[in-house]
Amino acid sequence: MEYDVTIGIEIHCQLKTDTKMFSGAPTSFGRKANTCVNEIDLGMPGVLPEVNREAVKKAVMACTALHLDIDPLVKFDRKNYYYSDLPKGFQITQQFHPIGRNGYVEIETSEGKKKIRINRIHMEEDTAKQFHLTKFSLLDFNRAGTPLIEIVSEPDMHSGEEAEAYVEALRQTLYYIGVSDCRMEEGSMRCDTNVSISPKGSGVLGTKNEIKNLNSISHIGKAVNYEIERQKKLLEAGEKVLQETRRFDEKSGETVLMRRKEGNVDYKFFPEPNIFPIRLSDEWIKDIQDNMPELPQARKERYRSEYGLSDHDISILISNKEMSDYFETVTKFTSNAKSACNWLLSDISAWLNTHETTIDQAQLNPENLAKLIAMIDDGKISNAQAKKLVDDLMAGKDPEAAAKEKGLEQVSDTGAIAAMVNEVMDANPQAIEDFRNGKSRAVGFIVGQVMKKSRGQANPGMVSRMVNEELAKRIS
Repeated sequence: MEYDVTIGIEIHCQLKTDTKMFSGAPTSFGRKANTCVNEIDLGMPGVLPEVNREAVKKAVMACTALHLDIDPLVKFDRKNYYYSDLPKGFQITQQFHPIGRNGYVEIETSEGKKKIRINRIHMEEDTAKQFHLTKFSLLDFNRAGTPLIEIVSEPDMHSGEEAEAYVEALRQTLYYIGVSDCRMEEGSMRCDTNVSISPKGSGVLGTKNEIKNLNSISHIGKAVNYEIERQKKLLEAGEKVLQETRRFDEKSGETVLMRRKEGNVDYKFFPEPNIFPIRLSDEWIKDIQDNMPELPQARKERYRSEYGLSDHDISILISNKEMSDYFETVTKFTSNAKSACNWLLSDISAWLNTHETTIDQAQLNPENLAKLIAMIDDGKISNAQAKKLVDDLMAGKDPEAAAKEKGLEQVSDTGAIAAMVNEVMDANPQAIEDFRNGKSRAVGFIVGQVMKKSRGQANPGMVSRMVNEELAKRIS
């Protein structure tokens, strides 16, 4: 039996601010537990929240980048529930007046481009972090009060591939514009995915199951695909799909039951009495929008038109903002952007992976990489010789000095190369006879012997040309 799959995603994304949403306590990942918290975060008697101006700015930027209509009237509400990670007994959020509505993001799939609608973006504060041990639980309130935006999609996705592409598109966009660091492994971007299936063409949504706190792009696709198959098996066995909250088990690759839902929880929302409505001026919003950083999609199009890079290379380059930014710097020193891209995506990336570091932490000088490319383009060294200089380059050394130290300067003297070509041919008459008899591999053999004789320093292009010329003379 065939089914229609419906997927919606809610993303909680921590905003990149110095202080929390409603207090002056610092925001920081990895600090000692309970050292970045104050009385406002803990909801002590008599304290009053104060809205973080920078957090509102970041929310406006997110709405702009994702094509949402911005509501200039900022209002907050209380979401009331009692849980150990919520010290105040309520969360300040925007239930009734989200800062943005009706946007979209464009994704790329194996079936082409597709728009995924975004229902809303609203601001709120994060909860504390819980650590569940065997006999007790621990609470770290450092995260409590951290500014968040929640991005709620429409149910426009229909496969694990589309879900992955949607989250990756959001991650790229928010990271490029500096709204968030989007480090899913650290919890600064967390995804809750709703999945339901129904008989194909029925037009009725099936019972949805929510998969909580997915923390990597690949886990999203795996969890969604597993959940689709799990629900199919239940329906085909004549069983019902119950409304559940589940989690993804990374080891088994399965979704696991957390709790069943009997209905919607009544959080008894009401307007936050301690924060008066705030009217954002049109000038302030326009100033933010006029000074937005370049979006990843715009950068992709520029790389295609300015540098003539392939879609494949652009996709890889853009996926790593630090690498893309580094590429931008290198192109200030070289006109050979394609070569710069190739070096960054191949040998440089391989070195970074081997040494478990990143391009922004390495000692690679952009001017030195541009100089290496120029040395290859000018015929001073070959590509093979250049690869032997990668370690020197990554240590911050000048490639010309390193090449001289290692004796890697390319031989481009026609007289010297001609002498080696003749020596090799004189020593290998059978290769000349093979060429005369139509065996083209003889050319490669002779070229290889000349390169060996020159210890790899002869200009390969010149060697190939001169070998062909000399062979033509000897068989005429």
